[in-house]
Amino acid sequence: MPSHAVTDAALHSEGAFPGTGARMVRMAQQIQYRTLGGPEVLEFVTVPTPVAPPGGVVVETRAIGVNPIDLKLRSGLRPSPPITEPRVPGSDAAGVVVSVDGSAGDRWQVGDEVIVRDAAGAYRTHLPADASQLVAKPAAVGWNEAAGIGIPVGTAYQALRSLGVTAGQTLLVHGGSGAVGQAAIQFARDWGATVVATASARNLDRLRALGAIAVEYGEGLLERVQDAAPDGIDRVLDAAGTDEALDVSFAVVDDRSHIGTIVVGAKADALGIRAWMGGSPHPLTDQEQAWRREAYGVAADLIAEGRFEIEIAAVYPLAEAAAAQSALASGDLRGKLILDPRP
Repeated sequence: MPSHAVTDAALHSEGAFPGTGARMVRMAQQIQYRTLGGPEVLEFVTVPTPVAPPGGVVVETRAIGVNPIDLKLRSGLRPSPPITEPRVPGSDAAGVVVSVDGSAGDRWQVGDEVIVRDAAGAYRTHLPADASQLVAKPAAVGWNEAAGIGIPVGTAYQALRSLGVTAGQTLLVHGGSGAVGQAAIQFARDWGATVVATASARNLDRLRALGAIAVEYGEGLLERVQDAAPDGIDRVLDAAGTDEALDVSFAVVDDRSHIGTIVVGAKADALGIRAWMGGSPHPLTDQEQAWRREAYGVAADLIAEGRFEIEIAAVYPLAEAAAAQSALASGDLRGKLILDPRP
């Protein structure tokens, strides 16, 4: 981290925590952008430490998840409202509660280790959040893993619930080595389903390690999938979005309502398949939103029990968020990218 980053000792200076009778003096740091563009528009700045919102908390972050949506919003690939003030990217983080306001004290206390759901600007050292956004982090779950749950795990869990994946079924996952694909494999296996997952040759061992029947992309994919699942495929989750993946899906599943995509949502209606986000014009239902929230606690407990893994590709200092986003855009890394906000 840069030499001007604050130290832990500064946090304990006069007024660093509520209840000391003194004002808070520590400054915070964040990544922000003022205009759409490439990674170069990201700025690392020092700002006043935020106060807890009414009935909310401030979380001092320990790890922050980097997601594809962060890049899409920053670049303008995914439409968003006009930028009228500096915008902080990021939705996933984990850290320690350092300030509590009002009714939030009924559930949360200073020092609690938490995961933050649906954060409003997670790329920062001090993150204001509503008390309802917090999930207790089990002690056995590391900071990087906790911050890596978020969007990909919530997406996988909700998509499989929406598809009705249950024990005894066979699920085909396209793009199985990505963060969503890996989570989908593990949830489905934990529920008693058989999983066939597709990936490039270099990622097949990872799929097998997670309990999937691994199938390589490329010419002859349909035949390889059929050989892997001689009794047929019941459900498909597309996390690849390629024509090859879609064509194979249509060939192995007659009822297209049993096929879902998180990538090509914009053309899902025309194809007769289901879609969640990924450009879909249809908002998530209340039930789908609830499943996404539920996924955090479910995954955290499974990680603590040693039954679920979050693969970490790399960890970058918060100040190097532009490099982290560039690495994600390159597609060369497998697993979650994490920002470390600590000095």
